[in-house]
Amino acid sequence: MKASEIREMNIEEMQRKVNDLKEELFNLRFQHEIGQLENPNKMKQTKRDIAQVKTIIREVELKNKTVEE
Repeated sequence: MKASEIREMNIEEMQRKVNDLKEELFNLRFQHEIGQLENPNKMKQTKRDIAQVKTIIREVELKNKTVEE
């Protein structure tokens, strides 16, 4: 997922994306524990995607706060 794609979303869409990614990470962890996960790097990438979306959400929140003041 590219940062430019995330920045095109609004805050609500980004929050939904974080929730979807967290659910996906849960499922990947479950698959990993029962030995069905084919690509362990998918877990790492999902964690990075979550962090990236959260970072951009925070940037937007700070930008909006600065504009209001």
